[in-house]
Amino acid sequence: MLLAIDWPFIIEKLVLILIVVMASLGIAMYTTFAERKVAAILQDRRGPNRAGPFGLLQPLADGLKLFFKEEIIPNFSSKFLFILGPSMAMLTAIMTSAVIPWGDKVHFFDRDISLQIANVDVGILYVFGVLSLGVYGIMIGSWASNNKFSLMGGLRAASQIISYELAMGISLIALILITGDLSLKEIVLQQQTGNWWNVAYQPLGFLIFLICAFAECNRTPFDLPEAENELIGGYHTEYSSMKLGFYLFAEYINMFISSAIMATLFFGGYDIPFVNEQNLQNSIGQWAVLLQVLCFLIKIAAFLFLFMWVRWTIPRFRYDQLMNLGWKILIPIALVNMLATGGILLFLNK
Repeated sequence: MLLAIDWPFIIEKLVLILIVVMASLGIAMYTTFAERKVAAILQDRRGPNRAGPFGLLQPLADGLKLFFKEEIIPNFSSKFLFILGPSMAMLTAIMTSAVIPWGDKVHFFDRDISLQIANVDVGILYVFGVLSLGVYGIMIGSWASNNKFSLMGGLRAASQIISYELAMGISLIALILITGDLSLKEIVLQQQTGNWWNVAYQPLGFLIFLICAFAECNRTPFDLPEAENELIGGYHTEYSSMKLGFYLFAEYINMFISSAIMATLFFGGYDIPFVNEQNLQNSIGQWAVLLQVLCFLIKIAAFLFLFMWVRWTIPRFRYDQLMNLGWKILIPIALVNMLATGGILLFLNK
């Protein structure tokens, strides 16, 4: 017997996927512009201001430049894997957005439409699983390039991501002990109905997660995999045209998604601070959802600014300092935080 297909549900999800993917790409494009402007302000200069009014068309000019550049594939590279590397990096970067709740339900065409692509019960595990796959895009691209600098950059990226994923995961275990749920939607609802956001209960866990997010995104001061003064360009040294563009886009999309996850887990997600959202929805109706999405984007923008500020403020670590911080400092602190959280919860529940 054939199962009935809920076409409105499928169309609803496809439209939401299209909106999230296009929004992620657009935000990634203009994050590059914002980063150049922030760098210019910190260095007391103007930044890009030629392409369009106030330089607002500069990201489009950069994208067109990459699109029309000559595509070069090294003679001694593995062509299939050379193409697969940046494609996989881009795909895994976008896939992470599937479980992020962008807002509450909106009533449209007699249907309650959820602003979340998939409300997975194990959303946090899904995010970690996809993030773990992201390193394969870097490793495959670096190995397929048949370049020693690329391979060194790929090895650095793999060891760095593996090292910092441990501390990040342990910091999240302490958060899960408090929330008792792995669903990102449920974690947001708990913060929405409670008195405090999770950062008030887990300030140390948030700090560990934030540092690890910098390392996972290969951002300064953890940008050892692509250190220009040591490895030319690291794992994407041999790449050009849109293959290079995919790697660069993947980095900025990872920044955007990491900021969204930190806002979701520790800062209430789309929760509007100091506002009873049920009363707000009763007074202004569907516009309340738009305010929730706007509030969520403001939180994300604050984290993106932090990424940029740190890049132009703190110098790059040496590789031994990077490993020492991950293994000898962050992991022990995360373990102590997890044990302390478990002990406090056990004491309070007696």
